[in-house]
Amino acid sequence: MSRSGRIIDGEVFDARVEAERIRAEARAELDRARGEADRVRAAAEAELERARLTPASGVPAAIATPEPGATPAADGHVTEVTGLVVRAEVPGIALGELVHIERRHAGPLAAEVIGFRGDEAVLLPLGELADVAPRSRVRRTGAPLSIHCGEALIGRVLDGLGRPADGGPPLDPARLEPWAVDRPAPPPLSRTRIREPLATGVRAIDGFLTLGDGQRIGLFAGSGVGKSTLLGQLARGASADVIVVCLVGERGKEVAELLDDGLGAGRSRAVVVCATSDAPSLVRLRAVHVATAIAEWFRDRRGARVLLLVDSLTRVARAQREVGLSAGEPPARQGYPPSVFALLPRLVERAGRAALGSITAIYTVLVAGGDMDEPIADEVRGVVDGHVVLDRRLAARGHFPPIDVLASVSRSMPHVTTDAHRAAAAAARRRLAIYEEHRDLVTLGAYKPGSDRALDDAIAHQPALEAFLRQAADEATPLTETLARLERLAR
Repeated sequence: MSRSGRIIDGEVFDARVEAERIRAEARAELDRARGEADRVRAAAEAELERARLTPASGVPAAIATPEPGATPAADGHVTEVTGLVVRAEVPGIALGELVHIERRHAGPLAAEVIGFRGDEAVLLPLGELADVAPRSRVRRTGAPLSIHCGEALIGRVLDGLGRPADGGPPLDPARLEPWAVDRPAPPPLSRTRIREPLATGVRAIDGFLTLGDGQRIGLFAGSGVGKSTLLGQLARGASADVIVVCLVGERGKEVAELLDDGLGAGRSRAVVVCATSDAPSLVRLRAVHVATAIAEWFRDRRGARVLLLVDSLTRVARAQREVGLSAGEPPARQGYPPSVFALLPRLVERAGRAALGSITAIYTVLVAGGDMDEPIADEVRGVVDGHVVLDRRLAARGHFPPIDVLASVSRSMPHVTTDAHRAAAAAARRRLAIYEEHRDLVTLGAYKPGSDRALDDAIAHQPALEAFLRQAADEATPLTETLARLERLAR
């Protein structure tokens, strides 16, 4: 018998083996207890989440998620209402926090902290100020604005705060994930290189201004030139998994037109966020953050190729100007406060490629009178990866899409195209440039054929180039066909 052996009631036991058996049973019992505790904790958290996500009557379905273990937020009261802003005394309140202002007869009014004046918080409402009374109670949420994201958003139309605005069924919070609206951009070194093209179906873009998957580009145009029509064409023809469309400051009637005519069949893979021109300035500003956050969810959670279309960054800048001036910022360049020029790069940098998935973003910019040097156009042109310019003169000639190829550039095109493609595009671009330089002479009949061999060549190819660049709004050309036609033009 070994040293560890023991005789109990006539049976021989190995103490070491017996001790190991007892330890194994204890570990199994501990694992079962931990599993049961985790199950109870998960059920309690799910119940708490359902209770928290169920909004009270009149409170927007936008949510604010407090930090775990946060102490209950103290309430305050309204001290002054001036113009667009509300001042309130609320202990412990922080910049960017979401609050609810109680009203006499209407439901609670959501507002966001945009600044401080002494000991008073400056609040900007996310709705109408009607029925707010002196010393109205201000209830803290303890967290900034958040939304719900998930696959259920595809095919839906949301307002500027992420609430359904299409008359469809309410969103089920159990199928969605709480998602912060303000998010940091991906770290620079975590971004993968742009190496693949994103086909749009528009020959002028795919041939001369090829977009890369994950590129950010500006679409510069005056009002009524055709940018909304072009955006709809891009949404229908782009080779993306999910399309997120953000309309800021649009006329109400154009929203339905975009959904029915612009998106068309593409609506089945699109999420539309819309804040019309009559929405409060903070809602118009928040709409672009909500749309960007939704695009980030599909990129980061699903690894999807997302196309983000924002119309327009100029109206976003104007909304930020209203918010900044209301908070007491001094006006700077053409009345825009400094916060506008801090907002634009932060917003644009959130798009692009990440470790998984990508967001290819197209931002429209309004340029009155074709002034590409006005502050917003100049700022956006410096932070995006290229620009597409729509020319009113081309639109007046019935040339659609009215893309001025010579004034436009895609900085990602060299990384996503072949040598043959770039050579063909350069040859066609040279012919366009030569013809445009002498257009007046040719049109007036003042040019004598044979005087300039390069101009003769450009004139001979002009009809074919015009036919290539013109395209009906409901026509989408595959990328392979576009490249084949471009190479024939170059020859």
